Amino acid sequence: MKDFAIKGTITVIFAAAAAYFHKLMGPVIVLAIVMAGDYVTGVAAAWVAGTLSSRAGLLGFIKKLGYLVAVGVAVVVDYVIVEAAAGTGVDLGNNHIFGLLVTIWFILNECISILENLSEIGVPLPGFLSAIVKRLKKSAEKTGEAHANQDDEKKKAPDDADSEE
Repeated sequence: MKDFAIKGTITVIFAAAAAYFHKLMGPVIVLAIVMAGDYVTGVAAAWVAGTLSSRAGLLGFIKKLGYLVAVGVAVVVDYVIVEAAAGTGVDLGNNHIFGLLVTIWFILNECISILENLSEIGVPLPGFLSAIVKRLKKSAEKTGEAHANQDDEKKKAPDDADSEE
């Protein structure tokens, strides 16, 4: 009976998370997959180079957990923005822009790392693949910075209007 209650509770938690984070769930799953791919290719590259180390592997795993924590922080930022807006009467809906951007940034970062690992193993790769992934990562950074700086631009606008009077 106790196992049934634990399984039921876990199911409810995951169902609630899936309902709340429906836009973010797919990218987080992709992030988990590419993190695993990066870990495996990193271990393979270290094995080929003769530098395989359990300490380095553990540090890599801890780094991957840090990625998930950073995504969690971005989700909290989204939540705070949405709630603050709601407190002022503005409905932003269920907005996860920073959580989504951070997740995409990490996905692209992991893809770059996978390509580097594959290159170290000796897998021939087309040059454009790495270039496009790096360009996409920069685009995600610029989009995030633009959203982060919107508040600064809005704060400057009223000051500019005051100086014109």
